Amino acid sequence: MIPEIEKAINEQIAMEAEASFSYLSMAVWCDYKGLEGTAQFFYRQSEEEKFHMMKLVEYLLEMDCKPVIPALGNVVNDYESVQSIFKQTLVQEKTVSQSIHRIIEMATQTNDHATNNFLQWYVAEQREEESMIRKIIDKIELIGNGPQSLYYIDKEMDRFNQAIIKNIEGEKGK
Repeated sequence: MIPEIEKAINEQIAMEAEASFSYLSMAVWCDYKGLEGTAQFFYRQSEEEKFHMMKLVEYLLEMDCKPVIPALGNVVNDYESVQSIFKQTLVQEKTVSQSIHRIIEMATQTNDHATNNFLQWYVAEQREEESMIRKIIDKIELIGNGPQSLYYIDKEMDRFNQAIIKNIEGEKGK
C-alpha cells in the first residue's frame, strides 16, 4: 500500500471516530430531552460508526500498515433542535461518503485493487445511511414544528428503530 493511501485511511479512521462521538453526543442530548426513540437511534449510530472505524483499523493491520488512533477534537454537546441534528447528520454522512470516494479514486489510480475492493462495502453502507437520513428528514418535515411535533418525531424514530432491529435480525438469520 502506498503511503498516501495509508494516510488517507488513517484520516478516515479519524472521521469515523469523530462521527461515533458526534452521534453519541446527539444521543445524550436527545436522551436528556426525553426523546428516547431518537436517543436509541443515535446510540446505535454511534456504535455503527465505531464498527466502521474498527474495520478500517483491522484492514490496515492486515495490510501490514500502522493504524493511527486519533485524538478527539471538540464534540458539539448542545443542539438547536431535533431537526437540526438530522440535517447535521446528513451533512456528516455526505462528508464521509466523499472521503471514501476520494480514497477509492486514489486506490484506482495506483492499481491498489485490495483497497478498492475493501472500500466497496463502505460505498454501499454510505448509500444506505444517506438514504435513511433523507427519509427521516422527510418524515420530520411532514410532522412539522407544532407543539406536539417532538412527540410524533420520537414515535417515528422508534418505528425506524424497530425496522432497523428487524432488518439486523433478518441479516443474522441468513
